Amino acid sequence: MKILCVCGLGQGTSLILRMNVEQALGEKGITADVEHIDLSSATSMGADYIITSNELAESLQDHPAKVIIVNNYFDMDEINAAIENNIPA
Repeated sequence: MKILCVCGLGQGTSLILRMNVEQALGEKGITADVEHIDLSSATSMGADYIITSNELAESLQDHPAKVIIVNNYFDMDEINAAIENNIPA
């Protein structure tokens, strides 16, 4: 399974999101290839899931991956809930 963590530039916030997503997945025993990337690169990259903010999700609505919205990349409760509700264990 491939998961993209997306922010506008693919540097700071998407890296933080990726680390938090990897932690949450690990706690649930879910194995995935998780990458952080910028919005424009994500539009042409293959993935099973994309985790991003509500604002950026609109630009990814045509992507074949399931887009999961997380608005606070630092909130582990929100990240855990998003994973539990969208990614099967």
